[in-house]
Amino acid sequence: MVAALSRSPVSVSGPAAGLAAIVAAQIKDLGFDAFLLAVMIAGALQLVLGFVRGGQLANFVPNNVLKGLLAAIGLLLILKQFPHLVGHDVDYEGDESFVQKDGDNTFTALATALQRLLPGAAIIGFASLAVLIAWDKSRLKKSLVPGPLVAVLLGVVLNEIFLATGSALGVDSKDHLVSLPVLGENGLGLAGLVQFPAFGRLFESGVWIAGVTLAIVASLETLLNLAATEKLDPLRRPSHPNRELLAQGTGNLVSGLLGGLPMTSVIVRSSVNVNAGGRTRWSAIAHGVLLLVAVLFFAALLNRIPTAALAAVLIVTGFKLAHPSLFLQKWRAGMLQFAPFLATVLAIVFTDLLIGVLVGLFVSLSFVFGRNLRGGFRVIRESHVGGVVHRIEFGNQASFLNRARLLALFDRFQKGDHVALDARQSDYVDTDLLSVVREFAEESAPARGIVVSLLGFQDRYDIEDVVQYVDFTSREVQSTLKPQTVLQILREGNERFVSGNRLNRDLARQVNATKTGQHPMAIVVSCIDSRAPAELLFDVGIGDIFSCRLAGNVARRKALGSIEFACKVAGSRLVVVLGHTSCGAVKATCEFVAKGIDPASTGLTNLPAITSVISQSVQEEMQRDPQHDYKAAAFVDRVTSTHVGHTLEWLIANSPTLAAMLKAGEIGLVGAMYDIGSGRVEFLPQFAHGVAAVEAGRQVASPPVA
Repeated sequence: MVAALSRSPVSVSGPAAGLAAIVAAQIKDLGFDAFLLAVMIAGALQLVLGFVRGGQLANFVPNNVLKGLLAAIGLLLILKQFPHLVGHDVDYEGDESFVQKDGDNTFTALATALQRLLPGAAIIGFASLAVLIAWDKSRLKKSLVPGPLVAVLLGVVLNEIFLATGSALGVDSKDHLVSLPVLGENGLGLAGLVQFPAFGRLFESGVWIAGVTLAIVASLETLLNLAATEKLDPLRRPSHPNRELLAQGTGNLVSGLLGGLPMTSVIVRSSVNVNAGGRTRWSAIAHGVLLLVAVLFFAALLNRIPTAALAAVLIVTGFKLAHPSLFLQKWRAGMLQFAPFLATVLAIVFTDLLIGVLVGLFVSLSFVFGRNLRGGFRVIRESHVGGVVHRIEFGNQASFLNRARLLALFDRFQKGDHVALDARQSDYVDTDLLSVVREFAEESAPARGIVVSLLGFQDRYDIEDVVQYVDFTSREVQSTLKPQTVLQILREGNERFVSGNRLNRDLARQVNATKTGQHPMAIVVSCIDSRAPAELLFDVGIGDIFSCRLAGNVARRKALGSIEFACKVAGSRLVVVLGHTSCGAVKATCEFVAKGIDPASTGLTNLPAITSVISQSVQEEMQRDPQHDYKAAAFVDRVTSTHVGHTLEWLIANSPTLAAMLKAGEIGLVGAMYDIGSGRVEFLPQFAHGVAAVEAGRQVASPPVA
């Protein structure tokens, strides 16, 4: 019934071991007939939870805790089933408690089992285990016959052979065989299997307390097992927790009405279902039908199955759930993942499922709490053209838990430092933190000689925004720059672009600040290729550079006029000729020269104005490498690099203005190549004039680190 109502494709329901202690205590306190009424109440409450969408509770359990739940169940299956595998069956098959009734615990029971093993049961158990392992390793795994069924049948056959031959290895004790009530024996009829609740005790408080307890525990177990089962499903289909609560509630209503125990989604049954190849609800429905038919008509036959064979099936299932690779995977994921995972595993092994999950949740929350104490801010060291700025970016939520760290950050700054407190990305800043910010900005920082800028506070809090740093090239900044300094700034900007740590720029403020004039520090002569935008490649802001884009970097008279204006009039300190890999104009020129094609024949009547200039570099590279392949990427890139050098030489030779400024040390010229595959710009020392490109390359500053 539950399988038919549920939408979970692989979950299988049944009496849960986690409820055993609660059920035993309630039956003792209420009596069995009143307990059945409590089961019905629990089912009704689960229906209510399903209708109000209480199934979403499972979404608040972290993935590492759910993985820990699965691994713990796997370990318990291995540890608890080993005694059954070798014939030491003191405790019942589904016992998952750490302390056992016989005085042993989960671990000492292993030693006891080895001392008191039953040879016949052990042979059956290990033979079944060998079949399961061999079945999984062979092509038989994909056959229609599941390995567990073969292993159980083998166990039955072996035991029947032992018994038929009179061997001492035969297992005939009910302690080592499945034990079900058989209809017809001792006068047991169908009516004897059904018992109705004591409806007359409906208004007793104890019955309702028991019902509420069962509803809470059974629902939590169901949701946790369901979430874990979803991760076992090879097709990763959704499990619909609200619908599952409705199905479980209906099941418990009927179970209580007919004299049955409370039920939940059970991870062990579901795991065996997945491992046996179950993929749809029909496997769980068939499971229920077969159980009903078997208990009613074939109980005597089922009672021939040795529990050692069943233990082998569960041990293999346990190994798959607690595979060593899972522990290694969580360890490699870091302590944030591993600690809650391991805590969940150990807590479930030493206590029970619910307590273990709660322990895992507590450890996970502890890490979250610790991150909040240490987090709340991102600290970035930014190298702007106007100097270094220490930016403290407030997180999405900045609470009083972050107060200690913020104060510690403020204590690190020295006289002359510039600190920018940026709350633009924050949805909420606690009043305690606002008071700390206000005190630092208005009292502490000025007294210590620290310059403070505030951004993002004015719109939502009673703190006025003020920006006191320069993040663009102003007249004052430009007047202090040397060609070598500009080269270093561009190089560091490209490092930030490559690493993804670009500066946080207030572009609207830069637009306003540059509206009355421009004072760029460099002019970049680059190709028109859409993949090489100079402002992005060098991580500069508005007003920082002139960008002169020409197909193939072919600079002639009109471009020269622009470059002279940028340097002589606007005050730029550096000229960069920026080529790039896989340049289309260079590729075309290589082909034209190699094949003797007239570029004008392509229908682009003005194309020769570009290719005729580049062809000089093509011919030089062909002479250097007679065995060249003009289509090869390396050859095309060498031509581009040579062409960059020729362009620089042409600029100096044809512009007395630039030549004079270069001689006076007022400007520098440098060639560079941009790799469109990596985003990195390489400055070419062989084409450097007035700047030390090699030296600058050795002095690259580290990109800002959060």
